[in-house]
Amino acid sequence: MIRFSWIAAVVALTILLAVFAKPSLAERPNVLIIYGDDQGSIDLGCMGVTDLQTPNLDRLANQGLLLTQMYSAAPVCSASRVGLLTGRYPARAGQPGNGDLRSEEVTIAETFRDAGYRTGQVGKWHLGQTAQNNPKGQGFDDWFGHLGGCIDNYSHFFFWAGPNRHDLFDNGREVYRPGEYFPQLMVDRCKTFIDKPSDQPWLLYWAFNAPHYPYQGTPDWLERYKDLPSPRREYGAFLSTMDQYIGEVIEHLDRSGLSENTIVIYQADHGHSTEIRAFGGGGNAGPYRGAKFSLFEGGIRVPSIVRFPPKFPAGQTRDQFMTACDWLPTLCQLCDVKPPANTLDGVSIVDVLSHDAKPPRETFYWQFGGGGKNAQWAVREENWKLIGNPRDTSANETQRKDGGRLQDKLFLADLSQDIGETNNVAESRPDITQRLLKLRAEMTSDFE
Repeated sequence: MIRFSWIAAVVALTILLAVFAKPSLAERPNVLIIYGDDQGSIDLGCMGVTDLQTPNLDRLANQGLLLTQMYSAAPVCSASRVGLLTGRYPARAGQPGNGDLRSEEVTIAETFRDAGYRTGQVGKWHLGQTAQNNPKGQGFDDWFGHLGGCIDNYSHFFFWAGPNRHDLFDNGREVYRPGEYFPQLMVDRCKTFIDKPSDQPWLLYWAFNAPHYPYQGTPDWLERYKDLPSPRREYGAFLSTMDQYIGEVIEHLDRSGLSENTIVIYQADHGHSTEIRAFGGGGNAGPYRGAKFSLFEGGIRVPSIVRFPPKFPAGQTRDQFMTACDWLPTLCQLCDVKPPANTLDGVSIVDVLSHDAKPPRETFYWQFGGGGKNAQWAVREENWKLIGNPRDTSANETQRKDGGRLQDKLFLADLSQDIGETNNVAESRPDITQRLLKLRAEMTSDFE
């Protein structure tokens, strides 16, 4: 009887250990982060746009979750990437504008690499060109793409600021592929990375330089959109081209039998561009005011999708307040990876995604530009949002006065009543204005 009890106890203990044991490295999920560039806040078919076609991202949303209140960490390219890759306010991480990511910052690639993951980066970097802050220096063991903000997709030259500079690299070695379409080169590299034989799980960050200018969609899509007015036609053709090439990688992932164990995220970096180089626009911010370079909603509210069949339901939406900074702690929790020890401004949204729980955050801080009186900033608490030194970049760059800067130095809106941020209530609600000013001071006291 005693012997039987002892055996039963051992069996029970074994079962408990199996249930609660951490997954082995090989069992942990892969991660594919796809980052769009200069995309209008509602420019996906699954978000209601009818004049453009995005069947592959729509299908991804049907297989996963569409996130309707996702925010970029900044309204400009480099800073938004800093927020995504570090889980920190770009201002806290030392880069609230376009420029290099400090080498001492801890990225998601370094975090996952140290946990045993293979790490790869494909496409646009825009965070530095030295050995210390290029993709390799920031934790990506395998990388392919351009280091600057954009390239011509056929010549691979950084084209809009002189002198003309070739910008295509393969693990730090400059490579020349003239005439070859860059989206196809990226797809090929993504497939190669995914297919590499290995017992390690992997994390791949694919930063697609579209629909960012130069608008270079394929002839097929330009023909399909021939009746759309310019610049919607040019912008739309490049957006649908991006969707097509993303579809190739997602289909390859699924055919390889990896869809069940791969977290796939799609998100745009910030709102659409209204610069001269972008023909003055082309993107659609829907009901939101602002565009790229603005902290009004149209500059920072972005399309986003996540798919992970074992954990997240399919075909649902999540309307809770989330930000790009949240992905790092969220992925760490999903993949059983220890998060960085430094201060993170992102929070895990696993419960929101899995169970439609209440959002774990009520506040966030944005800053565009360095310190000083003229930096544009915003702070949000629940539905109240206060913008300092606001800029409205909705109009074509050639039509804006003073860069879109408003005369009001403070702009307060209740997003639950005024999603278009049309009515400034900073003076009529001084109690809220002062509360948010105090909150901003508290949130930034350790890095401003």
